[in-house]
Amino acid sequence: MLPGLSHAWTMGSWLYRGLGRFDAYRGVDSWSDAFTWLLARSEHQPIAEVQFWGHGKWGCARVGRESFDRDSLAPAHPLAGQVQALRQRMQTTTGEAPLWWFRTCETVGAKAGQDFAAHLGDVLGSRIAGHTYIIATWQSGLHSLAPGCCPEWSPEEGLKKGTPEQPLEAYWSGPKKPHTIHCLQGRVPEGF
Repeated sequence: MLPGLSHAWTMGSWLYRGLGRFDAYRGVDSWSDAFTWLLARSEHQPIAEVQFWGHGKWGCARVGRESFDRDSLAPAHPLAGQVQALRQRMQTTTGEAPLWWFRTCETVGAKAGQDFAAHLGDVLGSRIAGHTYIIATWQSGLHSLAPGCCPEWSPEEGLKKGTPEQPLEAYWSGPKKPHTIHCLQGRVPEGF
């Protein structure tokens, strides 16, 4: 079997752990599993930052075929209670907003991505970061949004085909694309 993204994410998590950039990491089979683990980990210690490494599309992040998106934030959604509980656990010691970073393709791109980032930030009381391009070694279109704020990046950023309302295809990241970092960068740069 050839190595795939799961292998890359596993190797990346080992590397980040060795560099002291992660306190903990875990592969999950569902969003409920992810939130259950985060809530258990933060029972006695608040969470300042979550990085989700996985798949994404405009306005969602995926575990397998299960999407975490704006609909997941509705009060009647099965994940809503866990998301609300996590809000209480996300805190920093600096007084700044905690960070939820989608290290996924396109999650904050197009209108759907901007809408999801804004609503999730408000629900979690956290800064939301993510990308508007397809990401790999280079990760372009990185933007973050503080809770209560509106996106300031273009909903057309990263779009190769389609419109911000109906995106069809994204560009690949590259070193000369806007707001690009390398996969080994572990922090969202100031101004992003």
